[in-house]
Amino acid sequence: MTAARAFADIDDVVRRFDAHDHLLDEGTAAACYLATTLRRPLLLEGEPGVGKTTAAKTLAAVLDAPLTRLQCYEGLTAAEALYDWNYQRQLLSIRLAEARGAGIAETDLYTESYLVDRPILQCVRHTGPTPPVLLIDEIDRADDEFEALLLEFLGEASVTVPELGTFVAQRPPVVVLTSNRSRDLHDALRRRCLYHWIDYPDPARAAEIVRRTVPGATAALITSAAEFVGAARDLDLDKPPGLAETIDWVAALAALGVGDLVAENTDALVSSLGALAKTPDDHELISAALTETSSNR
Repeated sequence: MTAARAFADIDDVVRRFDAHDHLLDEGTAAACYLATTLRRPLLLEGEPGVGKTTAAKTLAAVLDAPLTRLQCYEGLTAAEALYDWNYQRQLLSIRLAEARGAGIAETDLYTESYLVDRPILQCVRHTGPTPPVLLIDEIDRADDEFEALLLEFLGEASVTVPELGTFVAQRPPVVVLTSNRSRDLHDALRRRCLYHWIDYPDPARAAEIVRRTVPGATAALITSAAEFVGAARDLDLDKPPGLAETIDWVAALAALGVGDLVAENTDALVSSLGALAKTPDDHELISAALTETSSNR
């Protein structure tokens, strides 16, 4: 991607994602189009398992761009995400200077030769023909303080290293942030991003996505499983299953030789629930609902 637009229009986004076996809804396609056209970071929020991370990874594949993924977690710091210093090399330089009987100034230890690029600075200093895609995954898992570290980068595509100055991206990376809304993000971060909420797909669209992902499953199994998972989200579950769990469950059922959610397959259906239910209480609720569903088919 150069100064020209990455996509001709929203339909082009849909077509090119489709060519990578990713069925994109129009809303997410519009968000990707605007993020790449306006060169703005994109914040994708949604329940776990709806495809936020997959959308970012597919975007990199569609653009034929290198993907850099920064997985967020509690306690993530600038030294792990933005930049750090090669302290061992600095110490070695000090010892060599002492061995020669020469002094070394502190400013000599903080030059680019000692600078260690972490994911964000790597993307800012990227010199390849195509800007990279930077995926800042699950930003809601990081601390509030880490959000503040991102503001300059998100707003200006730059990183300031106090000892060296400000590095500005010649070709701003395509930045996608994802959040499961485990905590609220600050307004300052949200204002610097375009925003899109990815909802659960309806059963018909979920079935089409599963069909592409699990080609060995029967049409009857895919349709009935997608409908069941959609209905199961209305149960009082601790962890409602997302699209990722639906795909895993259908793959597990196909591996067990199940062709449909019918009573004859009850044992296999129950055996497969580890792919769908993630807590004991959810397993019990989903198992009861599945038994009732299969008995009525």
